[in-house]
Amino acid sequence: MTLQQEPALAPESAATRFGPLVRPDRVHRTLYTDPAVFAEEMTKVFGGRSWVYLAHESQLPEPHSFLSVRMGLRPVLVTRDRAGKLHAVFNRCSHRAATICREEQGVAKSFQCPYHGWTFRNTGELVGTPWPQGYGPGFDKTEFGLHVVPRVESYRGFVFGTLNEAAPPVADWLGPATTWLDYWIDRSPGEVLVRAAAHRMGYRGNWKLAYDNAGDGYHPAFSHRSLLEMASRLGESKDMAYFGRTPDDGPMRTHMLGNGHSVIDQRPNYDGPGSFWANQRPQPGREAFEERVRAEHGADADRLLDLCVGSQINLSIFPNLLVIGNQIQVVEPLAVDHTQLTWHATAVSGVPPVVNTMRMRTQEDFPAFGEPDDQANFEEVQRGLAAAEAEWVLMNRGFGVDGWQEVGPDGVVTSTATDELHMRSYYPAWLALMEEETR
Repeated sequence: MTLQQEPALAPESAATRFGPLVRPDRVHRTLYTDPAVFAEEMTKVFGGRSWVYLAHESQLPEPHSFLSVRMGLRPVLVTRDRAGKLHAVFNRCSHRAATICREEQGVAKSFQCPYHGWTFRNTGELVGTPWPQGYGPGFDKTEFGLHVVPRVESYRGFVFGTLNEAAPPVADWLGPATTWLDYWIDRSPGEVLVRAAAHRMGYRGNWKLAYDNAGDGYHPAFSHRSLLEMASRLGESKDMAYFGRTPDDGPMRTHMLGNGHSVIDQRPNYDGPGSFWANQRPQPGREAFEERVRAEHGADADRLLDLCVGSQINLSIFPNLLVIGNQIQVVEPLAVDHTQLTWHATAVSGVPPVVNTMRMRTQEDFPAFGEPDDQANFEEVQRGLAAAEAEWVLMNRGFGVDGWQEVGPDGVVTSTATDELHMRSYYPAWLALMEEETR
């Protein structure tokens, strides 16, 4: 039996269907394999009441800029109008459903559907149809504009959209995650910029496998063994080597931030300005670059060198945004067993150009040498999930273990980095969305 041939869920209430599939320390395999579950996720988790990450503002640098993205499977255009205000519209002609724009990004005041020539403003209004007499005197253009994402909000450059007009402000939905985004942004003396082409990688597995893994501090010692062995040969303090030294006893912590968001904080493994750079793995030209920065910038050199290296946090914003090192990663579901991960490298303003050059070289490291390990695991997990008789996927590390979790005054739950608390914390948010009845 292939994944696509599994029986669909019975037509009963969402609460009855999904509640029994999520237990405190495990979830049912069908949440990763059933096409009916996936289809409902695309409606409710990537639509419905959820805020979904769409873009970074720097990808739309001027009035009339546009960017082609997805909300789940929905093709969406994020646009700026002539005043610079952000909008999001479905990239779907209101006439016969063809996409109206086939470019990834650019500048356009309007879009003309290549199929039958209907033309729309970049804010969604229908402005023209060829030979309008063919639609009769009662045809009202105001009724046939593009479908609009009703709420689009930005938090410090991170642009989110929701189909829920009654959603709380995006800053409230992010909650304690704003503290971590603020840290990530404020490392830069100027703006964070997303201007390079994206690095896209596809794997044959469910989208939640990537989200599971993003908050998992348990796997690096095994999945990334080749990276860690290379780092250990160069000195035990090198980046990520600490994952191989009984991380439960180390200073790293994982924090549950509410609404399915979480963060792994690796910064306690480092000591003061310059330590991010000092513990980075080797790179071509590193020595000459460091010598130049120290010669030209003196006392400011450590700060500039640290900006070349990742932020040492792994921040997960449910359902589709992962902030890893200096990079923005977007989880893009394509089918129940097919996912694309899109990595966006970032630059920063207010620094010498050579710093951004080395920053880019650093951002090539993990996607090339670490992410293939993860994606191989995702595909092997999906293959293992075909064993229907083994029904449950465990997330029980740290569950019920005395002294592992603590709750802060802001409600943030903290534990050791290998606790599978990340999964146990985001699934209730997933379940709340999935149990919402469609009206």
